[in-house]
Amino acid sequence: MKKEVYINIIYDYYGNLLTEKQQLYFEDYYFNNLSLGEISNNYGVSRNAIHKQLRNIEKKLNYYETKLNLYKKAIEIKRIIISKDKSIYEKIEKLI
Repeated sequence: MKKEVYINIIYDYYGNLLTEKQQLYFEDYYFNNLSLGEISNNYGVSRNAIHKQLRNIEKKLNYYETKLNLYKKAIEIKRIIISKDKSIYEKIEKLI
């Protein structure tokens, strides 16, 4: 899976744990396809500050997923449901 796709997916799970400014930077960069320069102009900060924030945001999102595994669990739940196993409930219960 592409890094950008993965980061967007885990942002859906953990984006609310970021500061409001981090959410704005992330969404401008990944969702609105703004360049670092455009984002820096919009918020009156340096291009380097935006770059550092985006790297920091990615690290935080990866950290949250490492600790909470919400995306990993969602994938496993989907796999269990698709398998039509008779003990679906028990398998899901273990994940929750």
